[in-house]
Amino acid sequence: MEKLKVASLFCGCGGTDVGMMGGFDFLGKHYAKNDVEIVYANDFEKSACNIFEANFGLKPDNRDIREVKTEELPKFDILTGGFPCQSFSIVAQNPKRLGIKDEKGMLFFEMCRILRERKPKCFIAENVKGLLTANKREAFPLIIKEFEDSGYDVKYQVVHAVEFGVPQKRERVIIVGFRKDLNVEFDFPEAVVDSPEKYVPLSKVIDSDVDEKYFFSQKAVDGMMRNRESMNKGRAQNVDEPCNTVGAHLAKVSLNSTDPVLKVDNKYRRFTPREVARIQSFPETFKLTESEHAQYKALGNAIPPVMFWYIMRSVKDSLNSEKKYESITV
Repeated sequence: MEKLKVASLFCGCGGTDVGMMGGFDFLGKHYAKNDVEIVYANDFEKSACNIFEANFGLKPDNRDIREVKTEELPKFDILTGGFPCQSFSIVAQNPKRLGIKDEKGMLFFEMCRILRERKPKCFIAENVKGLLTANKREAFPLIIKEFEDSGYDVKYQVVHAVEFGVPQKRERVIIVGFRKDLNVEFDFPEAVVDSPEKYVPLSKVIDSDVDEKYFFSQKAVDGMMRNRESMNKGRAQNVDEPCNTVGAHLAKVSLNSTDPVLKVDNKYRRFTPREVARIQSFPETFKLTESEHAQYKALGNAIPPVMFWYIMRSVKDSLNSEKKYESITV
């Protein structure tokens, strides 16, 4: 069978792409290859592009997607894109959630532009759960309509990463669309972990011996303790449960933030970049290049590969069951 060709927008360090390609191991389980080839990748963040290139051997296009003409893209069957989520994030505080009124929130229109002009077989889009309620719940229906008006039958679902063997409480809206003329029936994958008692705990992915540089000073701990009750800060994780959502600002995490931290022998510490990679379900073979600050940002912005592997399996099964389609990407 010929490999499905993928154009990956807003690719970041490649969480989507690891999941789509398959052929990796995580926590003792093998995730089979998906017969997928990444033929184009794009991201505006240079350091994330460098991490991507180190792992895939493909140099992402580092331009603003609005500068990319659709005819510049090679032939592809699937368009993916985790369009920037800061505008929709529930935890976004500065600025407040602006949704489609914000410049970054408008970038999903670039996906629609490419869909209209290139007409791939399908697309997969991803964003934070806050997308559903942005702009007083007005943004999401507009986004779905734009995808539908681009020529696609569209389905969406909030997917819980923890239900697919990821040691993290991370919820994401996944939007999948198939070109209308293909008449493809699609169902999202069912959860493979059916009860909280079976969720993968944080203890499976953290190290017992880490450098002292990851520990907070006693002064920082004392300050956090003085404000803990009033500020709801210092969120030390229960290692017997999945981790809370890791974000892009872990490099600057403090005990006066809402980011998850660890408490080890009455000492608080941040996660190492490799631990964040595991929390996100990246395989041990994934190369972490660039500065630690860049690694934290790229990993925190990523899509959990294991979760996306299941999404891709369902997409591939749907395409394989449809015998009538022919690629008309031009």
